[in-house]
Amino acid sequence: MAGTKAAELPRKAYEVELLRLQTELVKLQEWVRATGARLVVIFEGRDAAGKGGTIKRVTEHLNPRIARIAALPKPTERERTQWYFQRYAEHLPAAGEIVLFDRSWYNRAGVERVMGFCTKEEYQLFLRHCPIFERMLVESRILLRKYWFSVSDTEQQDRFRKRLDDPLRRWKLSPMDLESITHWEAYSRAKDEMLIHTDITEAPWYIVESDDKRRARLNMMAHLLSTVPYHDVPPPVLELPERPPSTGYERPPRDLQTYVPDHSASL
Repeated sequence: MAGTKAAELPRKAYEVELLRLQTELVKLQEWVRATGARLVVIFEGRDAAGKGGTIKRVTEHLNPRIARIAALPKPTERERTQWYFQRYAEHLPAAGEIVLFDRSWYNRAGVERVMGFCTKEEYQLFLRHCPIFERMLVESRILLRKYWFSVSDTEQQDRFRKRLDDPLRRWKLSPMDLESITHWEAYSRAKDEMLIHTDITEAPWYIVESDDKRRARLNMMAHLLSTVPYHDVPPPVLELPERPPSTGYERPPRDLQTYVPDHSASL
């Protein structure tokens, strides 16, 4: 359960601080690129907890060639026969890259555990291997940050209702999402057990209270920035060159090309 809901954050204050933090995230990105650092950020939490919206704001002004999102679909038949962490390891960053996992290897500790998609033995093996795997990442100098977005049951249900009525967000709902309502306590117990085994010193969990989406986004972004020792990287000096004089080029007649109709003229 999320904590007591704070007073609503005014939109203007939110937008001003969001832009400031996004500017700092661009500086972080340039530091990662220039230093060859590798940053992994894991976003976990209940359905409708606000992970996707936060990721969208984090990456809004970043270079997709440097900062990319890993949102893996369900495993293929072949992937089911692999070492569990194998398909996730494939998406880890190289030097100068940032990867944001929109759900991650922690699927095994959540939905797979609760819905019976893995065996008890597979689940227990995960709890033993996960801290080892993450220590290996940290010892390899990957910056690993893990965020759990915590939403109350009443707020989650309200967000589900809004998605059902919104054609732009209806795609976000699946039968599995709705089924999570009837497994609320099972997911709570699974989360608690996961934290006991995987909240390690080398890669601790950070809980984000997310009943207020605006506060959750700002809090998560500010915290991430506070944990990485980035600094300003001077941008390269660029000068706009003079346009050379014309050599006689003429644009082809418009009727030789197909243009998009001017839909805006009908507005």
